Amino acid sequence: MIDLEWVKDYIDISDQDLKELAVKITKAGINIEKVITNHIDNLVIGEVLECEMHPDSDHLHVCLVNTGDKSLQIVCGAPNVRKGLKVIVALPGAILPGNFEIKKSKIRGVESNGMLCALYELGLEEKNDETYSKGIYEVENKAKVGMDAMEYLGLDNTLYELDIHKHRNNDCYYHIGFAYEIGAILNRKVTLPDDTIHPIKDDVNKHFSLKVDTDKCPYYLAKMVTDVKIGESPEFIKRRLSAYGMRSINNVVDISNYVMLEYGQPLHFFDKDSLGDKILVRNALDNEEIITLDGKKRILNSDDIVITDGNKPVCIAGVMGGENTEVTDSTKNILIESAIFDGVSIRNTSSRLDLRSEASIRYGKGLSFEYTLKAIERACHLLEKYAGAKVLTGTVCHDKIDKTPKVVTFKSSEISTLLGIDISDDDVKVELDRLGFPFEYKKGEFKATIPFRRLDIDPYVNDVAEEVGRLYGYHNLVSTLPSVPIKKGEYALDIKYRKIISKRLRSLGLNEVKTYTLVSPSMAGLFKYEDKKQITLPMPMSVDKSIIRTSLIPSLLKVYEYNCSHKVNDINIYEIAKTYDASYKEESKICMLMSGNYLFNQWHGINVKVDFYLIKGVIENILDYLGFKNRYTFVKMKLPDLHPGICAGVMLDRKMIGVIGKVHPSLTKDDIYVAEVSLEALMSKVKPIKFKGALKYPEIVKDMAFAVKKDITSLEIIDVIKKAGGRLLTDIKLFDVYTGEHILPDEKSLAYSLTFSSSDRTLSEEEVMKVFDNIISKVEEKFGAKLRNN
Repeated sequence: MIDLEWVKDYIDISDQDLKELAVKITKAGINIEKVITNHIDNLVIGEVLECEMHPDSDHLHVCLVNTGDKSLQIVCGAPNVRKGLKVIVALPGAILPGNFEIKKSKIRGVESNGMLCALYELGLEEKNDETYSKGIYEVENKAKVGMDAMEYLGLDNTLYELDIHKHRNNDCYYHIGFAYEIGAILNRKVTLPDDTIHPIKDDVNKHFSLKVDTDKCPYYLAKMVTDVKIGESPEFIKRRLSAYGMRSINNVVDISNYVMLEYGQPLHFFDKDSLGDKILVRNALDNEEIITLDGKKRILNSDDIVITDGNKPVCIAGVMGGENTEVTDSTKNILIESAIFDGVSIRNTSSRLDLRSEASIRYGKGLSFEYTLKAIERACHLLEKYAGAKVLTGTVCHDKIDKTPKVVTFKSSEISTLLGIDISDDDVKVELDRLGFPFEYKKGEFKATIPFRRLDIDPYVNDVAEEVGRLYGYHNLVSTLPSVPIKKGEYALDIKYRKIISKRLRSLGLNEVKTYTLVSPSMAGLFKYEDKKQITLPMPMSVDKSIIRTSLIPSLLKVYEYNCSHKVNDINIYEIAKTYDASYKEESKICMLMSGNYLFNQWHGINVKVDFYLIKGVIENILDYLGFKNRYTFVKMKLPDLHPGICAGVMLDRKMIGVIGKVHPSLTKDDIYVAEVSLEALMSKVKPIKFKGALKYPEIVKDMAFAVKKDITSLEIIDVIKKAGGRLLTDIKLFDVYTGEHILPDEKSLAYSLTFSSSDRTLSEEEVMKVFDNIISKVEEKFGAKLRNN
């Protein structure tokens, strides 16, 4: 809240319409949420001529009140109403805060023609137990009956309620800072208030010592005044504090609050005689106690900052003072503190203690060290003038503030580029002058210094451009279409691959499932084919959800069991999800489970059952689709909880990325096939898939079958066939595996279909047979294979 009558002390705005000024300020980037005028119609000063008890109440009074032009009967329940008291009267037709309209009424059968008001009922004080118990406001006896009450109180002025952006610092939370903002908008100079003092010869350094034993207090100033006379504040101070919603206490306390609202710098006044001759600023001790000014005991911890007398705390720094050094009516000597504390620490302390104050809010937003000094000198000036104080010579100081000037060098062309407008050097000069940013200009380059009061501005050209732009006027910016290159919108990283693979698997007839990341210990012990330690939760909700999984296979087995119990026999499912190990490393995996029929059409008699080669084909389809053709293989392995003869490791670029196989019979008697591969391993770069046109020349297809030992894999044979076939061999297909009649017990028959073709000619039978015979020869030589003729 900003009082415009107060702002006039620092800048001339007498020629301004304050509502129009609010629009200008809002256009410049400081949002005026509401323009408030305290004027209330039908609110006058009255005098109680008679006061008698209500005939039907033990606490209500029936009063005859002179309002200037007439006397009215008003029923009042305030305990302090009495004959001869001058009061604030809300006449019928007055509308009080909260849209409460005063009307003629009857209260317990007695006519009442208005209301006698307390300040909180006028929105001038906070309503609490203390203000409520005070009753109605007692007007000074010299007040003229019938005059406008708000005019008498000096509150018939205009206030701005601000909605300040969170990135804007607290320079607009105090009146001098706001005056600078108006000065920049109107291009007018700001005059700071008088802070001259007449110190006595006695030096403050003789009366106490200062030690700061925490990094959370980079700046601490202290001055001392003596012979203070506690009394009422001047009317202008009481009036301005009241407009802000603060109750006047006495001249000393009021001056502290007044300077805070003026400079934005909170001050704290200690009773010097209660404080002693030492100040030690340190971190609080864990469970250290202090009774604050509100009479409550506060328990502190080591994150809090305290002001101590060398031993015990006398103030929670930046939040609230202690009861043991409170300024009272008998106080004569005062030590004044003006300091800067760590904002984060103050916010945390204030929040933890549920002790939010005007001071803590300002400390939390950051303070300018220049105003820390100006504020303490201003306070001494006011105490000297309005409390009869004598100011001691000197200031005790602890100073670890970085005072390096915030200097930024730039050209007007950089401002133009950032704002998207053509702004000249002369325009920039004007705006920097308005902002109060001292600058040098040489050879088309500006060197500007940012005032320390603007903590929200860093020495970068973009921050300066923002300030120049808002004063130049956002409404002057010309709308243009963006000239930046347009990028194709698409998913990125693992989300992109999850979408691609999920869509592919669904097209292959698998259904997606989602399962919990947390599993039971029994599930976590299955399918541990990787050397990964698992995380066990310290306080799980249940044992079934106590371990973070490293494999998805056990979860899909649970889904399989659930579906089987509900009479679903053909189950083809997949899940793509993250797994985690004990080092908190996450890895996305693709897991599939297939069982029963893959395809079934009773009408046409089609029935394709799931087996190892079918799920292997699904994996191959995904890898080929992603561009990994000829880069992957399947290697026979013995893997935990998989059938020892029907399982393999999935290898990509000779590195194992997953497993595939049939679930071990010891876990289930059903034929269940599972596969799991790492999604991260599939996110490597691949060569773009190239278009390959249809062949112009005919192909030659030849079949061959070999009888080989059972321990020899088809993959080994295919590798030999590829090498022996050369460029003319364009495709190899295994189309039959046979054991039985005409095959020895320790052997098996593998039959292949070989395709030969050329992109530039028709192949002759002779050259194909030459290659074909070479293939037979190499396979027989390598594996001791026998070519089968039947």
